[in-house]
Amino acid sequence: MAGIWPGDTQCVVMLSFDMDGPSAMIRRNPEVERMPSARSMGEFGPDVAVPRILAMLRDFEIPASFYIPGWVAERWPGTVEAVAADGHEIAHHGYLHEPPASLQGAEEGEVLDRGSEILERITGQRPKGYRSPSWELSDQSLSLLADRGFVYDSSLMGDDAPYFVDAGDGRRLVEVPVHWSLDDAPFYPFNPAVGRTEVMASPQQVYETWASAFDELYERGRAYALTMHPWVTGRAGRLSMLERLIRYIRAFDHVEFARTVDVAEAYRDRAS
Repeated sequence: MAGIWPGDTQCVVMLSFDMDGPSAMIRRNPEVERMPSARSMGEFGPDVAVPRILAMLRDFEIPASFYIPGWVAERWPGTVEAVAADGHEIAHHGYLHEPPASLQGAEEGEVLDRGSEILERITGQRPKGYRSPSWELSDQSLSLLADRGFVYDSSLMGDDAPYFVDAGDGRRLVEVPVHWSLDDAPFYPFNPAVGRTEVMASPQQVYETWASAFDELYERGRAYALTMHPWVTGRAGRLSMLERLIRYIRAFDHVEFARTVDVAEAYRDRAS
């Protein structure tokens, strides 16, 4: 059996959900604050989709990771509490979905601190993981994360399994890489409020893309890191497609579903 994992594990699967609500829309277009229809599309995520996703994860007995902007956590603390109560990871995803590369001076550190304080106040635990909004780090992001004791970042695309990245001054973080092909946003982008008017893919097209990626990553013994947004994948037809994909993956031997933080900590500890 080929692969990088210890024991009998052939592939580790990480399901993650970026619980953006309408924060990303508002960051891109502040007028969305006064556009009830567009805003409600994002609100569907924490209001409706997350409870459905949590029920699905309970049915499958699968742990997952949720990346939550502080702005969203402030407005839906009960939803954050429900995610934490089910044992899923609560990780950092900015405050108002600010890409670090768009911030100036001390702003990035302030956003990190503000988001962590909000999540800790709600859950009682400081986040150990970080995913940059829009996957756009700045040249100081990794150093700022290391300064604050984060275990891992999940924003880069330099591999298809965990690896270490230099955080400066002899420090390093675990990188749990991502890729746009395993993200729902490129497939279901229609949102005129932020200029996204491409034709949406069908759930079947997305299933074929994601299942074929799993096939190869499983064969190579790598990691399968799937990024989804509740307001996107939580819609009818798409969520049932995700259930179908999970059933497909579970039919393979030696597959482990895990929270991203657990994979990152195990990777770090094995290298110690």
